[in-house]
Amino acid sequence: MQSRLEQLKEFLVESPQDPFLKYALTMEYVKLGEEEQALLGFENLIAEHPDYVGTYYHFGKFLEKAMEKERAIGIYEQGIQIAQAKRNFHALGELKNALLMAEGLLDEDE
Repeated sequence: MQSRLEQLKEFLVESPQDPFLKYALTMEYVKLGEEEQALLGFENLIAEHPDYVGTYYHFGKFLEKAMEKERAIGIYEQGIQIAQAKRNFHALGELKNALLMAEGLLDEDE
């Protein structure tokens, strides 16, 4: 039986420019603790599919976990601009809250 990682890689061979597949593969790397591959995946998504809003929240959280808070804040801010332009209000709210938490202006309990 194939692993999820292997399946996603196979799907990407068939559809190499599918941002959802790239995102799913990147999140699988995060889940497996393969930080280097995850970082490459997030950076690729931002470079090649900047309008894929889902990337920004998870990339920011990934960076925060890696103790790169300033870079995470920049990613949240970038995502906020994209979410506003796309009128994706759900993502916009999540990104604004993540930004406030990263800046220490909001507790997770609030």
